[in-house]
Amino acid sequence: MPEPAGAANPENSVWRIAGRLKLVFLFAALAVLPYLLSYSQQEIAVLLVVNVLLVCSYRLMTLTGEWSLGHVVIMGVGAYASALLSKRLGMPVPVSMLAGGIVAAGTSAILSFPLFRMKGFYFLIGSFAAGEIIRLIWKRFTDPFGGPKGLKRIDAFPDIDTGFLSIDFYEPVNYYFLALVVVSASLFVLYRIERSRIGLTFHAIHWQDRLAESVGVDTFRYRTLAFVIASFFAGIAGGLYGHYVGAVNPTRFGVDQMVYVLVWAIVGGTATFHGPILGVVVLTVINEIVLRGLGLDTVRPLIYGAILILSVLYLPDGLESVGPRLRAWVQRRRAGPAAAGGGAA
Repeated sequence: MPEPAGAANPENSVWRIAGRLKLVFLFAALAVLPYLLSYSQQEIAVLLVVNVLLVCSYRLMTLTGEWSLGHVVIMGVGAYASALLSKRLGMPVPVSMLAGGIVAAGTSAILSFPLFRMKGFYFLIGSFAAGEIIRLIWKRFTDPFGGPKGLKRIDAFPDIDTGFLSIDFYEPVNYYFLALVVVSASLFVLYRIERSRIGLTFHAIHWQDRLAESVGVDTFRYRTLAFVIASFFAGIAGGLYGHYVGAVNPTRFGVDQMVYVLVWAIVGGTATFHGPILGVVVLTVINEIVLRGLGLDTVRPLIYGAILILSVLYLPDGLESVGPRLRAWVQRRRAGPAAAGGGAA
């Protein structure tokens, strides 16, 4: 007899409860984490949280099938814009960070007109050229961008002092929680966008762009929309970075940093929302704990290259595929004795 439409599926309920417990455990671990680290490791944790937003925003753009080499430069646009607005115009830092994201989104909207006339490899090279032009502008003009040395003494995030509550955001722990709140809210928005009709359209353009065009989807507009949204959140990440470090310069947003973002995304995987997060977390731990502990941090590009090659050969779907592979292996192991017992019977 069929189950009533309103009846709850016990298996689904168990999975929902398990998912909520995982979220509770995750946020509890993130809340305790900074207190278990040294001062330098706390600073690394702040930058790790910022990089999570950067790589997740980058993944949103890859949903349409286009990979860029200028995303870190767009992050720099947000950092420079936020620094200049707060330093030169006296704009409050929270407002300037939001404005930095808007400037980054506006810059990508302008760049989309020439860039999205290209596809695939040509788009990749075009985005690299556009990013290098922006970096050369930063290097060339000392006023207002500071030239090769960049901008220094950027205004810090304002402290909170209400008499009974005092928070100094110069301390890495406090800024870690600030960045965690901003990044968590941003990731929630990115996740909801991906799960919406717009996100499904991004996926459709990725896999069958000609078919999507044939049913009336404006692929140029949707690719531009993904580019603009991803750039906005990259600009927010740039603002978080600039106002924490207190300085920005063109070298910080070079192609070598962009390569690391690519490695994080590829090693983690881009099929699921959490894949790039796994990539940036695992590789940051390897870099800051393993390589630095062994004194091999100077050969990080070599190690990253080896990890990338091994990942492409043995984990083509990224670290996000490890869990499903293990579950499939366990199910096969369980099914083996059961099948043997059934054959004997």
